[in-house]
Amino acid sequence: MYNFSSPDSVNGWRNKSAVTEFILLGLSSSQELQLFLFFIFSVFYGAAVLGNILIILTVITNFHLRSPMYFLLSNLSFIDMCQATFATPKMISDFLNQHKTITFQGCMSQIFFLHVFGGTEMVLLVVMAYDRYIAICKPLHYMTIMSLRVCTILVGVSWAIGLVHSGSHLAFTVDLPFCGPNKVDNFFCDLPQVIKLACLDAYVLEILVLTNSGLLSLICFLLLLISYTIILATVHHQVSGGMSKALSTLSAHITVVVLFFGPFIFIYIWPFESFPIDKFISVFFIVFTPLLNPIIYTLRNKDNQKVKTAMRKLKNRFLSSNTATPSH
Repeated sequence: MYNFSSPDSVNGWRNKSAVTEFILLGLSSSQELQLFLFFIFSVFYGAAVLGNILIILTVITNFHLRSPMYFLLSNLSFIDMCQATFATPKMISDFLNQHKTITFQGCMSQIFFLHVFGGTEMVLLVVMAYDRYIAICKPLHYMTIMSLRVCTILVGVSWAIGLVHSGSHLAFTVDLPFCGPNKVDNFFCDLPQVIKLACLDAYVLEILVLTNSGLLSLICFLLLLISYTIILATVHHQVSGGMSKALSTLSAHITVVVLFFGPFIFIYIWPFESFPIDKFISVFFIVFTPLLNPIIYTLRNKDNQKVKTAMRKLKNRFLSSNTATPSH
């Protein structure tokens, strides 16, 4: 690392040799493997986007899905679609390029969107857990407590927290002095790796990043654990079979939480130590999780049989409209 004794020396380095682009080392240097990965990730990305769009359209167009749970599910699908899009198309196109570069502005944008969507989804998962708590533990007051106005406010709060979380990261990152090293050992601009390229002692910044991301993820994870524990403890003392019914209802939620927080916690336990598996965890978090969420919520959760039925109706309506359209 470079050390500077005064702000003037930092500004001097930035004015003379500021980094204007970063080099992304990607997932592999093998040309044959990159062509294979191009095909694989193109398929997964297309499936993730189409799957989440299908859920959004299904919820919007079906009157029977006008409930808080499906309103929140459609918002989760929108976030997953955005999460899959902020870096994956760039990664796919880079498989066909020998020189994988990204502009300074593009790099900062990736950092911003990653933490906006990641932070927003964390809070939204807590909101969805609260929704299930009210539905299972206070069913008679469910529609009163979880009104459309309340759900809209909770979704808005989720986005606000995500924006503040991401903005606090970007506020200090964008002004760091980058004066030489510009190789990021990943397929996108990962904040911890970008900070390490700055020409100063970034120890304090590393602690700030760890505290910011770690605190938000820890609070959300603890709230989720508390919510699910209360739900299971409540139904355990109710009618026979209540536990199995609650587990069936919560299975999709718990699965998504594990898949979302597992990779995130692993990365941020040692955020400034690089491991070979980090790239694959990043791929899972950014590419595969947005695809798995619609699959889990529509297939794994038995209570979402209505979603599958609504999807079939939407498909039949689409096919009928195409058949009825006269050809020219």
